Amino acid sequence: MRAQLRYQFGILMVPAALAGCALTSQERAPLGATATLALLETTDIHSNVVGYDYYKLAPDQSLGLERTSHLIAQARGEFPNNMLLDNGDTIQGSALADYQALAKPLACDQTLAVYRAMNHLGFEGGGIGNHEFNYGLAYLSQVTGSRFEVDGVDPARPRCAGPAFPQVLANIYSVKSKQPLFAPYRIIDKRISALDANGKPIKAALKVGIIGFTPPTILSWDKRWLDGKLYTEGVVETANKFIPEMKAKGADLIVVISHGGLNDTPYSPSMENGNYHLSKVAGVDAMLLGHSHQVFPNANSSIAQFNLPGVDKVRGLVNGVPTVMANMWGKHLGVIGLRLRFDGKNWMVQKDRTTVEARDTQLADKSFVAPDTVLAKLVAAEHAATIDYVKTPVGSTTFRMSSYFADVGDVSALAVINEAQADYVRKAVRASFPQHAALPVLAMAAPFKAGFSGVRDFTDVAAGPLGINNAADLYLFPNVLHAVKVDGAGLKAWLEKSAERFNRIDPAKTGPQELMNPAHPAYNFDSLTSNEVRYEIDVTQAPGQRIKNLIFRGVPVSASQEFLVATNNYRAGGGGNFPGLDGSKTVMASPDAVRDVLIDYVRATKTLTREKHGQARSWRFAKVSTAGPVVFHSAPGMLDLAHQAGLHNVSMLRADDGLGKGNALYGIELFK
Repeated sequence: MRAQLRYQFGILMVPAALAGCALTSQERAPLGATATLALLETTDIHSNVVGYDYYKLAPDQSLGLERTSHLIAQARGEFPNNMLLDNGDTIQGSALADYQALAKPLACDQTLAVYRAMNHLGFEGGGIGNHEFNYGLAYLSQVTGSRFEVDGVDPARPRCAGPAFPQVLANIYSVKSKQPLFAPYRIIDKRISALDANGKPIKAALKVGIIGFTPPTILSWDKRWLDGKLYTEGVVETANKFIPEMKAKGADLIVVISHGGLNDTPYSPSMENGNYHLSKVAGVDAMLLGHSHQVFPNANSSIAQFNLPGVDKVRGLVNGVPTVMANMWGKHLGVIGLRLRFDGKNWMVQKDRTTVEARDTQLADKSFVAPDTVLAKLVAAEHAATIDYVKTPVGSTTFRMSSYFADVGDVSALAVINEAQADYVRKAVRASFPQHAALPVLAMAAPFKAGFSGVRDFTDVAAGPLGINNAADLYLFPNVLHAVKVDGAGLKAWLEKSAERFNRIDPAKTGPQELMNPAHPAYNFDSLTSNEVRYEIDVTQAPGQRIKNLIFRGVPVSASQEFLVATNNYRAGGGGNFPGLDGSKTVMASPDAVRDVLIDYVRATKTLTREKHGQARSWRFAKVSTAGPVVFHSAPGMLDLAHQAGLHNVSMLRADDGLGKGNALYGIELFK
């Protein structure tokens, strides 16, 4: 029955099994009644339905909705009153997603595999993340079963199959209609089990309002799809606009589904992670966050956004608002146990009794919860077809390409990306941009997979045949290729921002010092890999003062010297907050995805070799002697790869770093 749900003229047709039957006046709660409602959150699923790594063509028990299903069932057993909600970044991010969007696009009457899985699990609502826009508005309109009044989407097209639950998004508007692209909010009627003031079991009515937000920065990140078609409003202004309206329509609770993290810098309507400020809006009862791929609450977190004033990383509160973030890929389930009391007019959240957890699919003994075999069967055909698709051959490599040591100088998994990007831009300039023909072309790439999610979260492509899956392992996201024009000062500032990947090292300290700064993710560690460029990173210096001896073709780079730099649309449009990169410096916006550019390059090259495609390292650490060890973390047993990349100053100190992700502890001697 759930698969048949559709929106009709903006009204969600919901069966009793999903949102409760019509509520009666007799079910109005009496004074002093109490109840608990569990808000269950998934976020950043990225179409990881089954526990399988399509890039390595191997099962992966650590991810997938098929394992989150176990946690959902467990939580529902504990909390009879519950709502399962998704935060967004749902339809993109795995080879399965690319297969259904690009290789074999869905017919109008077909439902995305990830949405079929979510229908099976009984989701009651969902938000929209930034990556939902990666395949364009026509595709998003189709797969969500929506009608968008935007240019480029046929308004007469029949409504297609979509998820069996409402999706909400309040701060993204159509230029054409001046209306929100999706329904900004929904008020869901729930019949809940409660206790009256004497402890007697009763049934009661509860109206739960859900409202959605996504980063306004989508307009830069997906400019090729969205420019001139959508506009955004700030999350605070939007909340202040709609929450009173939701309250006036009878919402007892307001649950914010916001695809973003926390940032306490002065508020701006365009800020990417505005939820710290959103938590202060009157009427917000709970927040479900995402986008950052982090776990909250987490008492041991050193992440800056969870160590702000007013953020309680132990109890899961942001300025007093119960808040959860459930990591990514189905690895965790967020559980907010809202304790409620009826004061005669309203259901009030008892914050002192409310609980917040992010439950892990990995157990204490390092095993994982059992998968949902029924869910796996639902998507078995698409799963098998995706495996066949990613095996499509594109070329070969004579050397192993990996990111285990990309943070300390191994470019084996980055250099070929930069070669492909630079080659594409040079050809495009000759053909279409003669005004830039005299400018040297450089390229930037970052290691998307550098162990953030554990020992399996690294790029690792074996020597031998290369398939589409290997190209996707090397370049994880469907970003498109852009070229920006920067001067020498801008190039240095770009590299300085990248160098924030490292903590500041005190040479005199005798104890161990962590090299990597967890607040600056690896995907923001852009590197040049050109034989024409040399520079040093001095990690003993403060951020902004680390790039030394920047040289191009043997001559120091001057502040006014101009370059074209090949990069992706995310970075060119301001992603990562790199100085000067805000879209204004883009001189070429390619229609082609970087991954496709890479595949075409490999096909044309046929065979990759380390000499030509895997060792053009532009940067080194500035040499410095330290009194104590400088350490970092990577997969165990990979030291030979570091040495093959010329990193003979790297050693493995312990095979198990003791942090629970399966990584080893390595040391690096900066004086070598």
